[in-house]
Amino acid sequence: MTDKVKVALLVGAGDAIGAAVAQRFAKGGYAVCVARRDAGKSQGLVDSMKAEGYDVRAYGVDARKEEEVRKLFADVEKEVGPIEVCLFNAGSNVNKPLLETTEKLFFKAWELACYAGFLVGREAAKHMLTRGRGTMLFTGATASVRGGKGFAAFSAAKFGLRAVAQAMARELGPKNIHVVHLLIDAGVDSEAIHQRMKAATGISATEIPPDSLTKTASIAEAYWFAHQQSRDGWTHELDLRPSVEAW
Repeated sequence: MTDKVKVALLVGAGDAIGAAVAQRFAKGGYAVCVARRDAGKSQGLVDSMKAEGYDVRAYGVDARKEEEVRKLFADVEKEVGPIEVCLFNAGSNVNKPLLETTEKLFFKAWELACYAGFLVGREAAKHMLTRGRGTMLFTGATASVRGGKGFAAFSAAKFGLRAVAQAMARELGPKNIHVVHLLIDAGVDSEAIHQRMKAATGISATEIPPDSLTKTASIAEAYWFAHQQSRDGWTHELDLRPSVEAW
């Protein structure tokens, strides 16, 4: 492969935000590599996007394992091309009362949502700095800036990821690496959220008021917008929420 190939590597790319970002960047002319723990779970997305003529591949990685993260980047760089964009989208949304939050649960939430983000960001930086360009995207949440009832573990992890992204932005920005933290202060319009709302309130997806959840395509468009910014006007943190969201 040559430097003419533009590659977007999406780590923690599930069926909601990750899939939408994959589609948006593929539409923008990127070869897209989606990575999650079980690569087989991405096969449906890969098949549907390939049917539309897009260049997309699936990789398996446990982003909490340093050697697996290193291998992922090395494989993508060798098999596809230079990574221009890297998304870290892995989540660990845990809602447990404080006294039910075990040491193991707290650590697992931090390990997946914060530590893994550090590993992915550091590896992305290693490759991008050799070329003097690149964009890193980190998915944040309401918990990134506000600790809520039952969210001690999740908030600690997302606060930490936000701090990691800020530190990276300050260090790497002058070296032409754009680091973006997208704070999604909203419920995401996805099957997982629909099921969670149904279990909690009994409200089905058809009863949810229009535009009260943020669509995954809107999130993907925000990432695309940030990536396209010129160097004289970079955004580091962008918050996204529906017009009806209280904040």
